[in-house]
Amino acid sequence: MATDNSIEIYCPSCHWEPDGGAHWQCRCGHVWDTFETAGTCPQCRYRWRVTTCPSQPGGCGVTSPHIDWYHGLEALVAELVEEALHAPAAIGCPPA
Repeated sequence: MATDNSIEIYCPSCHWEPDGGAHWQCRCGHVWDTFETAGTCPQCRYRWRVTTCPSQPGGCGVTSPHIDWYHGLEALVAELVEEALHAPAAIGCPPA
């Protein structure tokens, strides 16, 4: 079964790793740890497609696509595809 243990989260520019702190502020004013919600503000539900590396706790201030912060996704996707290929066929479903 696939796990996310191989996924690392760090800035694609400077390699700063999020420390669990609430370093990101949404346009609605809510401040939170964007990696707890994969870039979605828990207050207004706005989904951020970009993330800025916070300079205050030691980052570089560069803005990049949120997905680029997640490293190791390729291995997880390959594992999920392999599992899907070997999954038993659904019973009672007509062929596509």
